[in-house]
Amino acid sequence: MIKAILTSVGVFAALCVWAQQPSSNAGQSYYPDVKGIIYSRELTFDMKFLQTHGYTIGVNIGKLKTYYRTSYLNFEIGELKNPREYRQSFDFQAPSSNKVSRAFIFGKQNNLMVLRGGWGEKRYLSEKDKHKGLAVGISYEAGPSLGILKPYYLEVVRTTEPGSNDYFIRSEKYTEENADIFLDINRIFGSAGFAKGLDEISLMPGAHAKVALHFDWGAFDEFVKAIEGGVMVDFYFKKAPIMIETPLNPNVENSPLFVNLYINLQLGKRW
Repeated sequence: MIKAILTSVGVFAALCVWAQQPSSNAGQSYYPDVKGIIYSRELTFDMKFLQTHGYTIGVNIGKLKTYYRTSYLNFEIGELKNPREYRQSFDFQAPSSNKVSRAFIFGKQNNLMVLRGGWGEKRYLSEKDKHKGLAVGISYEAGPSLGILKPYYLEVVRTTEPGSNDYFIRSEKYTEENADIFLDINRIFGSAGFAKGLDEISLMPGAHAKVALHFDWGAFDEFVKAIEGGVMVDFYFKKAPIMIETPLNPNVENSPLFVNLYINLQLGKRW
């Protein structure tokens, strides 16, 4: 995944060099009949469709300071994942019903959703044809974030009595008491679905920062069409208990720090 993201950023950088070739005669004015800033506001939507550990969608409310500098407020929601998460499925069907097992992540304890709010700036670094072409710049942002922990439920196979053949399936979250069953791959039917546990959430305060290369087609047009490639860091004041740290789930460690590389598609409008 990281290699794919770095390759994509390289491709966009090559496009940027090509796009900076002069598209008008030397000395010709770009906006001979316009003075000042055409637009003053900007509203864009983010979709981080390539992210190393998770996903994010968001919205930016921007103010154009000059042709080459825009300040903005960002609000977004996403999910952070532990690098050790591995999604798998057995495609079982319960013999007493038509219920088919869902894919699950072995050893997972909590889902970590995140709400972010931040202040940032976008700066264009290169001269370009203001009517057409590719503008290249950087964007950077920082602010608080709020981690939302939701227990991860599995559907596990139990018996009515120890040693009996009377089996049934029950949704359970991880506890020290059921660790031997929750971490027994032969007793897992599948995941219980994301909605299970929404009434048991807990909160973790934190902070985030990100910086990216910004590639904008028609940077001064009414409609925003841009792609960013960058790095985002999330930090919490304690370890985020996403995975179960136990000898039954070896080589797993939770962390308060998350570093993600990402590619972000940005669409919106100026006025």
